[in-house]
Amino acid sequence: MFPWFPLDRLDRYALRLIAGPMALSLVALLVAQLLERLLRLFDLAASAGAGPSSVLLMASTLVPHYLGLALPMAFTAAIFMAVAHMGDENELDVMLMAGRSIGRIAAPYFMLALMLSVFSLYLYGQLQPLARYGYHVAVNQVLQTGWDARVEENHFTDIGHGLTFTADVIEADGRSLHGVFMQRRSGGSEAILTAAHGRIVSTHDGLQLRLEDGRAVHVRDDPASGSEAVTISRFTHGVSDHDFSPKPPPLAARGAVVRERTQAELWRDMHLEGGQGKPAAEFHSRLARSLIFPFLLLMALPLGMASKRGRRAPGVVFGVLALLAIDHAIQFGESLGGTERLPAALAVWAPFAVFALLSLWIFRSSLAWPGDNPVLRAVMAVEGLIDRARVSTVRRRDTRSAP
Repeated sequence: MFPWFPLDRLDRYALRLIAGPMALSLVALLVAQLLERLLRLFDLAASAGAGPSSVLLMASTLVPHYLGLALPMAFTAAIFMAVAHMGDENELDVMLMAGRSIGRIAAPYFMLALMLSVFSLYLYGQLQPLARYGYHVAVNQVLQTGWDARVEENHFTDIGHGLTFTADVIEADGRSLHGVFMQRRSGGSEAILTAAHGRIVSTHDGLQLRLEDGRAVHVRDDPASGSEAVTISRFTHGVSDHDFSPKPPPLAARGAVVRERTQAELWRDMHLEGGQGKPAAEFHSRLARSLIFPFLLLMALPLGMASKRGRRAPGVVFGVLALLAIDHAIQFGESLGGTERLPAALAVWAPFAVFALLSLWIFRSSLAWPGDNPVLRAVMAVEGLIDRARVSTVRRRDTRSAP
């Protein structure tokens, strides 16, 4: 993997152990997050009359966002499960007895953590901003499908360019119409068109309205006579010259919000604003999230080793709480830096430094006695207090009940 650090058989075995749990955790987390959003996307597409393909397009643009959320959790869970598996099978004991230190056992996982950090720099700094803007573009297109796929009966609809449209009866397909009425106002002229039947059809030029058995009334100002000139005509078959395809309003250019800017653009903007404000807070937040993976390893590996002693639940609970805490702490620091209540670098990197020191402390404490760590000792101390309190309560009860 790295020329300066050749992997031996045990390193490759350790990486194989983590590959399956990490892939499974990543897929499960992505599916769980996307399913919740898919329900809303289907509802959005149905209300706008858009097809299922638009839902798939919107969902695909959300994958980088949810991948950034799922990757730290999947990596932590995979480290914990891989190390716990080696402990359950007594493989850790064999490695330690053979002279392999805990730091050497963690070496292949540390290289994987560095690779994930490099990938996250690209994910958070380049891929997510572009995908976020692509999601807004896709949603805007869905919202602007308008009435072309589903017209309401006896409801006047403004379809742009001064054109008002309605129909008395609309068949189930939403395209076959009866009792069509159209009115267009432009400058000093007005055109009114009625038809017994109509149908909206897709052509190479867009959506067109084909009409049957209709009448057209044109009213325009006549400067010569100072009055209005009215022209009435009848037709058997006709086609409206208006393109009924929805014309979405122009979307704001990418970068209108800081989350749509790449890391290089944030670096430029934060220096234009003196290193403070929202660009600086977003820049430091992305960088901190990218560099957290090595410290997740330092926390998860001792917790996984402690499961050998029958203490798996405290490690899982502590790992979940630590991940939630650092995520919310970075978000809070980002908001403080964005509003300039604190310097952006201080607001984001202070909680990151606390988490890093905590992870280093937990890892260093486990080096002297594998499977032991401050979290386990704290849990055992709390359990000891509870047991002593329970024994004291039983003794007092026995003393009161004694003759």
